[in-house]
Amino acid sequence: MLLRTCPAVLPVILAFAGPAQAQAIERFERHATLPIARTVQVPQTAETLYLSGEVASPIAAAGAHGEAPEFGDTETQTLSVFRKIERTLRDRGYALGDVVKLTVFLVGVPEKSGRLDMDGFTRAYVRYFGTAAQPHLPARSTVQVAGLSQPGYLVEIEATAARSGRAMLGDLARPAPSHD
Repeated sequence: MLLRTCPAVLPVILAFAGPAQAQAIERFERHATLPIARTVQVPQTAETLYLSGEVASPIAAAGAHGEAPEFGDTETQTLSVFRKIERTLRDRGYALGDVVKLTVFLVGVPEKSGRLDMDGFTRAYVRYFGTAAQPHLPARSTVQVAGLSQPGYLVEIEATAARSGRAMLGDLARPAPSHD
């Protein structure tokens, strides 16, 4: 509002502000035993994208006699979820290397006496994070849950991505919308 009523203010603000400095996202300390970052620091100037929980796509459709669709084991579902997350990130101009935080929900499986299949999850996870092609590791939490939104789902993952470089004063330089 101030800029619309007093346009001479913008050059003064920009003169004192100096050039906007892009601050890098910093990943500190790889966890001692897991392929994750212990902490990730995102500067205030970064753009942040929050992805809602994503679940696997079916590997086999529901049967004609009412059988539930098949989604595969933990590893198969995790690969499906990461493909979907990667596609969503790409559609928004981000990449897997921009992921700074993952929250992973895993359902226990009978072959692990009702415990989550961390080995299956990890086999899929390390194909996407900490690789030579994509070395960035996110901070991550993994929890076991009793169930997810549909029978057969074993994996749901929420992701937060951030990329640095957005100038904080960029919004000030944009003209105010006209209400004429």
